[in-house]
Amino acid sequence: MPANPQTLLPAVSLILGGARSGKSRHAEELVESAGGDCLYIATAVGQAERDAEMAARIDAHKARRGERWRTIEEPLDLVGVLKREVRADRPILVDCLTLWLSNLMAEGRDIDSEIDRLVSNLPGQNGPVVFVSNEVGLGIVPMHQLARDFRDHAGRLHQAVAAAADSVVFMVAGLPMIMKAPQ
Repeated sequence: MPANPQTLLPAVSLILGGARSGKSRHAEELVESAGGDCLYIATAVGQAERDAEMAARIDAHKARRGERWRTIEEPLDLVGVLKREVRADRPILVDCLTLWLSNLMAEGRDIDSEIDRLVSNLPGQNGPVVFVSNEVGLGIVPMHQLARDFRDHAGRLHQAVAAAADSVVFMVAGLPMIMKAPQ
């Protein structure tokens, strides 16, 4: 997929990293560099009501983004909101795919079908989208089946989105490591 000439952002970018690696900030900077209005699709809907620490993180992200950003909260139907909202003159940031994945798992959704649905929607979209996701596969094998299932689904999700993406960046200590550059 070629870069969007209006924004100079690739059509699809994936920003991966561990906790506090700088992935969200980097993604925000990419989207803001395109100019104009920015759309943030938040997948962490509902977590703030149950978790004060998560609420504080969400508030910090909102404060950092500022007034150029409009936010849509969507925990499950990521493909539907992308179909409605992608347009050439406004870049979109989706933060984050692993929270979306955990929401799908909690709802008992068919994860492989949801991943296929997302990835099949990426080619030919009418504007740039930057996805943020947590790389969870670099540590030890989790002790519990649910955690292993999550890690395995996340690995398959990342591989599928990375294959479809024009740009893939791995964040470490606030530094972007280019894994796949636009052609």
